[in-house]
Amino acid sequence: MAYIIGIDLGTTNSALASVNAARATDPLALPPVELFPIPQLVNPGETRDEDLLPSFLYLPGPTDFPQGSIALPWNDTPAFVTGRLAQKRGAENIGRLVSSAKSWLSYSGVDRTSAVLPLNAPEGVGRISPVAASRAYLQHLRDAWDAKTPDAPFDEQTVLVTVPASFDAVARELTLHAAQEAGYRNVVILEEPQAAFYAWIERNPNWRELVNVGDLILVVDIGGGTTDFTLIAVSEEGGELKLDRIAVGEHILLGGDNMDLALARTVEQQLASGKGTKLDLLQFQALWQQARIAKENLLAAGNKKEDHPLTILGRGTGVVGGTIKTKVSREELHRILLDGFFPVTSSHEMPQVRRRVGLTEMGLPYAADAAVTRHLARFLRQQAAASQAPVRRGHSGLACPTHVLFNGGVLRAGLIRRRLMEVLNSWLAEEGMSAAAALSDEDLMHAVARGAAYYGLARQGKGVRIRGGIARTYYVGIETAMPAVPGLPAPLKALTVAPFAMEEGTDLQFPDREFGLVLGEPAEFRFFQSAVRKDDPPGLLLDQVGDDLEELAPIEVHLGTDGANAGDVVPVTLETVVTETGMLQLWCVARDGRRWKLEFNVRERVGA
Repeated sequence: MAYIIGIDLGTTNSALASVNAARATDPLALPPVELFPIPQLVNPGETRDEDLLPSFLYLPGPTDFPQGSIALPWNDTPAFVTGRLAQKRGAENIGRLVSSAKSWLSYSGVDRTSAVLPLNAPEGVGRISPVAASRAYLQHLRDAWDAKTPDAPFDEQTVLVTVPASFDAVARELTLHAAQEAGYRNVVILEEPQAAFYAWIERNPNWRELVNVGDLILVVDIGGGTTDFTLIAVSEEGGELKLDRIAVGEHILLGGDNMDLALARTVEQQLASGKGTKLDLLQFQALWQQARIAKENLLAAGNKKEDHPLTILGRGTGVVGGTIKTKVSREELHRILLDGFFPVTSSHEMPQVRRRVGLTEMGLPYAADAAVTRHLARFLRQQAAASQAPVRRGHSGLACPTHVLFNGGVLRAGLIRRRLMEVLNSWLAEEGMSAAAALSDEDLMHAVARGAAYYGLARQGKGVRIRGGIARTYYVGIETAMPAVPGLPAPLKALTVAPFAMEEGTDLQFPDREFGLVLGEPAEFRFFQSAVRKDDPPGLLLDQVGDDLEELAPIEVHLGTDGANAGDVVPVTLETVVTETGMLQLWCVARDGRRWKLEFNVRERVGA
């Protein structure tokens, strides 16, 4: 059997869906995409199939679980616990819990292959890297598939793994690296908002009747760790409707984790002011995890309870007697979410930038402004407006969507979806535009995995395909050939090597631009990206690196001499390739045909 497997490697939850490609013989009646039930530990000694794998790892101590109680159907002695039981036990012992590995995977401020998680692990507790944690989730999904589907081994199937649209080339490379370490073969990378839209197409075979030429679809994806915005334009080609992804937002580390933290901080302040109770670091970390559970339960469809209990264990000798009990109300949760994260704002209000403290703890670089609505305003005014492509705009230049597709666990809450539509439609009214309509999709938690599987069919010509390509414009730094000046580095120029929307499976050569490549000794290559410079043509040389370019982790390599002398400078031209799997490569090509590939390092220089 030939399956296409779609995997949503999420910050808070991961999912797997599949479709039997062998049955896709009629393009007008494709086989359904099906969710895969994931076996996992839910209690010590109890394994159960669940439709999501919580993206949590628990690093067990020698006395945490009875011997044999964390065995899995495919592994009698796992090194750590993954999934639901890890999530539950970690809320009680936060110092052994690894969470938000995906957010760390995108953060260049740490070496993401170094053992840094759990960040606040007490002395004596081992740590693992964000890449290793991601590999563990992917490995669990692979082993679960093989255990339940022995007649269709995982290694023989087509596999697609999703990443946020705002992930840069380095973060994508790290995700691919984690998948390869988990034993995945021929992995294809797909952006999550596109996957969510593919899921909507798969669930609505009549989608051509629901949108029209000239429509502009906004995909809002708010998960546990990130907020992603994407615009998809509907046009016509050869009498058929065509879909083009025309804009992708910047990487915004703002999601459910931030909301859980805000709720936990509120409860912490109430305990301090009302009862004089002060929490230590580990107690607060445990409260943060419980706040997430409270938020999910209070926002769950059909839940009528007005509050949710919270229990925090005491510390030291007073563990039992010092237990702290409190609760969080539905009214308070709604106030925190709507006023703090989804306030009613003007489309001219941009995210606030706070002044940084000189010294700060090592941690994730969360967005300085928690208001999702202000980030959306900036996206529609700046990133979306930066393209010269025809986009439906208002009189002030605001990109004006006709439809909105929601995705991500945070947006399961109806009150948040309603607030976002209320704010967006108030902006559209100011622009003299008609109100946008929400595209229905009742499966926000699984849409990305389902859409990834459908995209696998589209790649085989058996479904609708969105034209997208890479989500950024990429540049390589070129050192200026100028006389040395004491104390000052040589000025740096930037060559456009991969334009926005460069399609998978295509390549570019720059035969008219020749540069010197240093062989046989360590050399550093500097790369940049831009989310707003969407119209720079390939081969354009910028005289300086401006504020609209963001530097990526540099590549430090020692290129072989291949017959030359160490330190020789060989004339080369450049060639850019975007592989069919969605990865970016840059090749240096000598006059005699010798080629050297520059790959984004998985062990980048920290703090560069």
